[in-house]
Amino acid sequence: MTIAVTGATGHLGRLAVDALLRRGVPASDVVAVARNPEKAAGLADRGVQVRTADYADRTAVEAALAGVDKLLLVSGSEVGARVPQHTNVIDAAKAAGVGFIAYTSIPDAPNNTLQLAQEHQVTERLLAESGIDHALLRNGWYWENYTNDLAGTAQRGVLLGSAGDGRVAGAARADYAEAAAVVLTADENQAGTVYELGGDEHLSYPELAEAISNVTGKPVEYRDLPVAEYRSVLESVGLPAPVAAVLADADAGVATGVLDVTSGDLQRLIGRPSTPFESVLRAAL
Repeated sequence: MTIAVTGATGHLGRLAVDALLRRGVPASDVVAVARNPEKAAGLADRGVQVRTADYADRTAVEAALAGVDKLLLVSGSEVGARVPQHTNVIDAAKAAGVGFIAYTSIPDAPNNTLQLAQEHQVTERLLAESGIDHALLRNGWYWENYTNDLAGTAQRGVLLGSAGDGRVAGAARADYAEAAAVVLTADENQAGTVYELGGDEHLSYPELAEAISNVTGKPVEYRDLPVAEYRSVLESVGLPAPVAAVLADADAGVATGVLDVTSGDLQRLIGRPSTPFESVLRAAL
């Protein structure tokens, strides 16, 4: 049984490869699909098959998926380009004879109002139309989303956002990667399964700020901004306008509960509680 992971040198993809190996999948049966094989040198040293392909190159993806039985399609990172990229991967998987795809989507994708959800909605529909057996891993928010500028947040003493008093049920990337590995190695047929994945903690942004204070030892408070103002702040620190708009919109979604997942699917899959936010913060210091 050969299992491939796309985006295998990215944050989630590499963790998924690690999780597959921990679950006993022989390294020779794991295919790491990477745009830059040099970044996958460490995986190759462990015996993993490294194959080069970019999501945008359908022919290369089909060649990379030759002989693959199951595929973890990690959603692309280029917001706005993901529909054609995912179309390429799904079409290539079908042509290569891949029998099963697990796709990393977003919570409650069909009804999710976030801008981020739109490309996931289309991808889920493409999978349904492909005829390939598949499972949907509707990943909630990553706690690591709040560690990108952890030092800066602590230094300024302010966590900015537009989440109001909404709550987010985040988890560590490694939790979601482990859940994906469980689905890919399950004895039970996973075709048609949908997992709504979120963490045990349901934290408001003031609680996120309090956790950052606890871990860094510096007082941090949450400052809630109107969505348009928060978007402008993000642009002012160098984020492209489309990215700033998506991130501000995500915070607005937190305010309405879009990312407060309560299913318990993640915990059942990995057989343990999700990683606490403060643990992720400490790992990022």
